[in-house]
Amino acid sequence: MARKDGILALEGQLRNIDDPFTVKGVQLLVDGNSAEKIREIMDVDLQSYETLRWQAARVWESAAGYAPTIGILGAVLGLVHVMQSLAEPAKLGAGIAVAFIATIYGVGSANLLFLPIAGKLKIIIAQEVNKREMLIDGLCMIANAENPRFIENKLKGYMPS
Repeated sequence: MARKDGILALEGQLRNIDDPFTVKGVQLLVDGNSAEKIREIMDVDLQSYETLRWQAARVWESAAGYAPTIGILGAVLGLVHVMQSLAEPAKLGAGIAVAFIATIYGVGSANLLFLPIAGKLKIIIAQEVNKREMLIDGLCMIANAENPRFIENKLKGYMPS
């Protein structure tokens, strides 16, 4: 469209785009900015996006690191309860059970909940960053009036086989 009708023709497509990052990039292109300026501005947005999202993933990784410790604290408290009940053998089983269950909850939540969430977030972040890098490259190639087939072939490199 940019090659056939000119870059200004892309302005009519802005209202059909839902993603603010894409809208900003296309608007920079329509405004006549050079490829270098578009890349410079969009890279700053991409960097701040990526930094913020990685912080969220690190929160879940931290939770996975703390969860076993909290489980061990629960186990210690259960064993303290057992020590208090040494004179009453009927209560020993319940205290030992609490100690084991607390450990299972701590280790289980870390490995079955927190680490998988962090891993999934990392995958989503990497995919979104890849998509945004592809968009930046595409906009820059359009700004440089590259051949549409060349743009298509280069951008296909971003897609998984």
